Amino acid sequence: MSRPPHRHRPPMRDGVSASCVALPHGPWPRLIDFLAERLPAVNAAQWAQRMSAGRVLDETGTPLLPQALYTPGQRVYYYRELEAEPAIPFEETIVHQDEHLLVADKPHFLPVTPTGRYVQQTLLVRLKRRTGIETLTPIHRIDRETAGLVVFSVRPQDRDAYQRLFREQQVEKVYEAIAPLRPDLPLPAVHRSRISEDAQFFRQREVEGEPNSETAIELVEVRGALGLYRLRPRSGRMHQLRVHLNALGRPIVGDLFYPEVVHGPGHAQEDWSAPLRLLARALAFTDPVNGQPRRFESGRRLDWPAHP
Repeated sequence: MSRPPHRHRPPMRDGVSASCVALPHGPWPRLIDFLAERLPAVNAAQWAQRMSAGRVLDETGTPLLPQALYTPGQRVYYYRELEAEPAIPFEETIVHQDEHLLVADKPHFLPVTPTGRYVQQTLLVRLKRRTGIETLTPIHRIDRETAGLVVFSVRPQDRDAYQRLFREQQVEKVYEAIAPLRPDLPLPAVHRSRISEDAQFFRQREVEGEPNSETAIELVEVRGALGLYRLRPRSGRMHQLRVHLNALGRPIVGDLFYPEVVHGPGHAQEDWSAPLRLLARALAFTDPVNGQPRRFESGRRLDWPAHP
């Protein structure tokens, strides 16, 4: 029996694009049996509720009800959602939007894309819901704990060209951080090291070997025992700036992972008053689509701790 022709993906709902699963050959009598076994983050009762509400669809956009039989080769669409999602009480702003790019200014604590316990409370879903542009895709990432600029491609055909800029280190990136002073370690300086995964999956560490990361560091302001640092990363390793400043005896104020883990990701209680003092301040590059120079700057400012 031939498979029905592939149809267009169902439209997004509340800023969330439909996810797709292709059904393999297998022993499941009903679709719900497969979903509960292969996507166990949602149990059978929850799948039944979603199917009854019309949130599981076939390739034609027709709702698949809980009694639907299992059909190998069929494509099934569903929407990622959470039963209970913590609200993040900070808002993003859009600093630039045209037919190719959208540049957002992200607050601390907001994830860029759906992950873990966040779907609606992510920058991508908020922007899709706000603009109605389903094809928005981030062309780089910053940590949930970091505030500042994130660039999105608008058109799928432009996506790889913009992502290549970051892969090939053709983007000038400027960050700011508040961290302790170290008069014994002169600045400005360029720090190079090899960064690798730590035993704790959410951390990185410096190891011996050929450097795979580089950051230029300068001190631009002093208040008491703390300084405001301007950081220009050439590479884009995970947690690079946090790892580099920590290695230099200047752990960023508010960092819950370095030098010691205060708590890991997914901690239930957020302290909104104590963000990581790290900001993606500016980005500049030559646009690969139209050849124009681009420069964007965050409108945010890092708050100095009340008691340094």
